[in-house]
Amino acid sequence: MIYYPVQNTVTTLMKQFFRKTFRLIILLVLLGVGGSAVMAQQAKPLNLPTFDHSRYHFGFILGVNQMLFSVKPIENLQFVKWTSTELPDFYAVDSAFVYDLSSTPTPGFSIGIVGNLHITPFLDLRFIPTLSFGERILNYNILTYRNDEPLFVEMKKSITSTHVEFPLELKYKSHRLNNVSAYVLGGVKYSIDLASQKKAQQNSSDITVKLNRHDVSLELGVGFDFYTTYFKFGTELKMGYGINNLIIRENNLYTNSIDQLRSKVFLLSFTFEG
Repeated sequence: MIYYPVQNTVTTLMKQFFRKTFRLIILLVLLGVGGSAVMAQQAKPLNLPTFDHSRYHFGFILGVNQMLFSVKPIENLQFVKWTSTELPDFYAVDSAFVYDLSSTPTPGFSIGIVGNLHITPFLDLRFIPTLSFGERILNYNILTYRNDEPLFVEMKKSITSTHVEFPLELKYKSHRLNNVSAYVLGGVKYSIDLASQKKAQQNSSDITVKLNRHDVSLELGVGFDFYTTYFKFGTELKMGYGINNLIIRENNLYTNSIDQLRSKVFLLSFTFEG
């Protein structure tokens, strides 16, 4: 529970890792576009040549997600003094100051059903009910005072979520290059969290950061479709940005130190459509 400066180094390294991973994925996407253009110069037998002529398609989706928070602390956070009544997890502490507030993501997974409506040769409407599991951690670096003696403390609040999601997306596709096509997508998603509030109520002895169960997100993504002999296989990278402020304010340091708390989700998924 005691704060060590090395934690900031670890957090920085994690952020650099995810940033480099994202850049690598974008590079692979660009290389894939270039590779597809080269392949197009050589005509090949088409798999599923009439696949995109059908009005409807159905399938399923499997994905790996990374849930995290976009945290905006209250103004002048480091100068706000918190009294003992606002520190429920601390014993015999007179006061405290929050010096840093951040969020750490952890990997999760998603599974869902794909419903695709063919609108034009290059535009589809997709509805993908999904069940997503993940965990996010809020990190509080706190300076406490007990009998005028200072002590740095690090508190972590884990928030486990089970989201039922209902994304509605528009998918704009490129020309099919042999058995590959690229696409971009955008849309809106409504989600409801089934897990965090239940856990918060059961663990009454542990002060848990509670969130609003309902959220609305904007989504953007890119991907590739590969036409195989029997089905269409897709790989996709998608980012979701929450609109709603999720924090539920209670009379403690953990919630009252946050001005706005919004969700972010990165999803690498694979689709199978028949």
